[in-house]
Amino acid sequence: MVEKIIDLIGISSNSIEDAVQIALARAGVTISGIHRAQVKDISAVVENNRVAQWRVAIQASFVVKDQLHE
Repeated sequence: MVEKIIDLIGISSNSIEDAVQIALARAGVTISGIHRAQVKDISAVVENNRVAQWRVAIQASFVVKDQLHE
């Protein structure tokens, strides 16, 4: 088995969890079989002394399928 790892950044004004979910949902549109995600970094955009956006960097992995292209 071979897995591929991709880096994603999710951004949400609601929560850290929402930022992760957004990144995985968007990636899942074109990548099937994402089965693992690791949070690598969490940061916030601050405006007027309040968190305006959460930015979460994650690594997501999925299995590379054994298919021949014609």
